[in-house]
Amino acid sequence: MKTGRNLINLIFIILLAGADQLTKGLIVSFVKGRGNIVLIKGVLELEYFENFGAAFNSLVGQRILLIFMTSLLILFLLWKLFRSPDEKRYFGMRLCLCLAVGGALGNLIDRIVKGYVVDFIYFTPINFPKFNFADMCVTGGVIALGALMMFYYKEEEVDYLLGIKGKG
Repeated sequence: MKTGRNLINLIFIILLAGADQLTKGLIVSFVKGRGNIVLIKGVLELEYFENFGAAFNSLVGQRILLIFMTSLLILFLLWKLFRSPDEKRYFGMRLCLCLAVGGALGNLIDRIVKGYVVDFIYFTPINFPKFNFADMCVTGGVIALGALMMFYYKEEEVDYLLGIKGKG
């Protein structure tokens, strides 16, 4: 059962990374060099941007470090995912881990292949930094996992899931 579940998780992760690459490919084809596309005037635009750093364009020029850190993070999260309990209660946690890994993988592919990450979603009212589908997966997965750990799982379960102590 666990092997089948892990295979499904891997397929989902690949689909997420693939969806990310597809959206970025569409942006390169239809937006790059052509100006912004306004989706909701004064609120939401598509704007091509090459991010040579990490979140909020931090760590610019640290491509190798970012590739290394992202690879380690992906491996760690996959290890946690594969070792997670098979019980239905942990489905949400597994889904969050898949979202985080799929998003991280999507941006890692960009960073390795292009040397930068393609960002394109722009919220204009607050001048929020541009982001992409992969960023939404990572952010959504991490926030939802945090909420699950704070409000759904018991303290002993969180300690076990984080590897702080054995399952009691």
